[in-house]
Amino acid sequence: MSGDGEARAAARGRHTRLPPRWVIVAFWHGHRALLRASGGRLGLWRPRPGRWGTLRLTTTGRRSGQPRQVVLGYFEDGSNLVTMAMNGWGPAEPAWWLNLQAHPDAVVQTRDGARQVRGRRASGEERERLWSRWAEIDVNLDDYAARRPTETAVVVLEPLDAEPGG
Repeated sequence: MSGDGEARAAARGRHTRLPPRWVIVAFWHGHRALLRASGGRLGLWRPRPGRWGTLRLTTTGRRSGQPRQVVLGYFEDGSNLVTMAMNGWGPAEPAWWLNLQAHPDAVVQTRDGARQVRGRRASGEERERLWSRWAEIDVNLDDYAARRPTETAVVVLEPLDAEPGG
């Protein structure tokens, strides 16, 4: 595995090809529609070694106060779920991440059921460790991230039922 510097240097050269933005957006809408139409039976899967899973995150709208849902890729880090605030590698921050910053308590639905979580941005050594885990799953991670004008947030969703120390 190449170091961060090498990966970023490669990212400045030839970019890994992404589908057009309209394809990415259409896929998101189709995935959410499948999840809705199937009553949650299709569209969510557990992460496996070397693969991410999908979850449905319900946040509270920062302006509307209404529930907002999005389907995200994730992996498990102990009892925490980890995702990226990447917006399909577009330049803008995803709305769900802005909502989560304003109202950190949310609900995630996985294949294993629903749970209350609190979202936060990973930083420092934790961010580097979690970013490296994503890079093991997606070898193009640094290349994709280099397309964004700001650092991509690594988001940790911590279960609310797990109290510190017990």
